[in-house]
Amino acid sequence: MLQKIAEKPVRRIVGLMSGTSVDGIDAALVELRGAQDAPEVRLLAFEDRPFPDEVRRGIFELFEPKAATSERVGRMSYILGKLYAEAALSVIRGAGLSVTDVDAVASHGQTIWHAPDEVMFCGLPARCTVQIGEGAVIAQDTGLVTVSDFRVADLAAGGQGAPLVPFTEYILYRSTDATRLLQNIGGIGNMTVLPAGCAPEEVFAFDTGPGNMLIDAVVSRATGGRERFDRGGAMASRGKVNDALLEELKAEPYYALPLPKSTGRELFGEQYLGPVLVSGLPWEDLAATMTELTAWSIADAYERYVLPRYRADELLVGGGGSYNENLLSRLRAHFAPLGVEVKTQEDVGFSSDAKEAVAFAVLADRCLAGLPNSLPSVTGAKNTAVMGKISLPPRL
Repeated sequence: MLQKIAEKPVRRIVGLMSGTSVDGIDAALVELRGAQDAPEVRLLAFEDRPFPDEVRRGIFELFEPKAATSERVGRMSYILGKLYAEAALSVIRGAGLSVTDVDAVASHGQTIWHAPDEVMFCGLPARCTVQIGEGAVIAQDTGLVTVSDFRVADLAAGGQGAPLVPFTEYILYRSTDATRLLQNIGGIGNMTVLPAGCAPEEVFAFDTGPGNMLIDAVVSRATGGRERFDRGGAMASRGKVNDALLEELKAEPYYALPLPKSTGRELFGEQYLGPVLVSGLPWEDLAATMTELTAWSIADAYERYVLPRYRADELLVGGGGSYNENLLSRLRAHFAPLGVEVKTQEDVGFSSDAKEAVAFAVLADRCLAGLPNSLPSVTGAKNTAVMGKISLPPRL
């Protein structure tokens, strides 16, 4: 059955993504035509389904290791599997199709812990990344082959297990005559570098630091949880960047770590706001300072890691941060002197909202064909991997 799917000239796959901001589930129904090495990709439908408030609170509780007991993690993984399945079925209906018109589901899952660097544990070297949202539950409830839990295969090969999207960015965005930077701004920011005319092994990528995470945390604190993000950058636009606090935050060692590197809520979660909250600054100034920190970290990453090797032509911004006009204006202020044009995914005919969900559909398409879908040059792995665990539905 898997071989039949892989050999079809047209495959339809639902990509599911829930990120570090825990806003909800992105569901993208994707049509892929042609060979897996260079498919023509078309977005048929997209939906963004917010998490129920109680589920969202429960996920945030799991970010604290002491609260993440085996029972709580297992139950939440089951619940998320049910919610992911509902999102998949909903986006299929929204496209005017039925389950029999679709071949598979690809689910990134919800990251609750990411510590990819090797440490000694019980006397042996170990790495760790945990994404929950049980694939077997998705397969059961949708009746579709489900590919999930992508990161661990790269971790097993000695890689960081992140970022994974650069593989699909190479397939979909590479150019023969322009060097492109693709900057996703979700909870965490990550950059993919596609040199002009590059081969797969020339692509590199890394997490730049906080994306929306610290901005969101400030807004949530300021509004007592009524608002989860700075809509359009409105709060930050009313504030003023505090230079002293900004310089203190710039001293974070992560920004100068060598590549490959990745990060997450373990570093840039709410606990990182300690020096921010005791500063006594107005909430608007804190939002402005966090927004400037994100913009600075992206520009600093370009100058530190990319510019010594390649001069970029454009920065394509995706993710929720691409709708923050204040953040975009700060990015343009940083990149204009460097000769780099800042654009959004919409400027080049793609969707910022759907980009990562589409990416996991493409990764699943490769997995189902038994083809590698990782970039060791990005993750630091010893070899390529076929990432994704396959759950078969009852009807098979």
